[in-house]
Amino acid sequence: MNASTNELVEGDIAPDFTLQDQHGNDVSLSDFRGESVIIFFYPAAMTPGCTKQACDFRDSVASLQAAGYRVLGISKDSVAKQLKFAERDGLSYPLLSDTELTVHRLYGAYGKKKLYGKLVEGVIRSTFIVDGDGKLTTVLRNVKATGHVARIRKLVGLDA
Repeated sequence: MNASTNELVEGDIAPDFTLQDQHGNDVSLSDFRGESVIIFFYPAAMTPGCTKQACDFRDSVASLQAAGYRVLGISKDSVAKQLKFAERDGLSYPLLSDTELTVHRLYGAYGKKKLYGKLVEGVIRSTFIVDGDGKLTTVLRNVKATGHVARIRKLVGLDA
């Protein structure tokens, strides 16, 4: 952990959490011990940027899983809205509901950010890759929705 900012950094143990997925099932990060996990935080289900990012993950989920990576999406949306999003766009991986923003804050994915030139408080589009031992191997903050999954694929060695 970066002592000056209290932010998670590569090499830290990823904080465990339990949230409900789009079907109302509890999902914990510790459920995936022994597997690598890509956790992406997105601002809001069914918005244009978040839809693009989620669909890019959908289109890559099979190859990511074949390479040993599980995908988890997290937003502040309700379980019902996550289900609607998953059904509308054919998203086959867990979409987790963090309505209280507890896990967002734990991972530094909620806070002050610039939006259209103004400083606002909100969800910071972020992605974390956790190895099978629960250690953060990649921390990406304030990412763009478009092109993000291609960047992740390169980082995990799927695309040269």
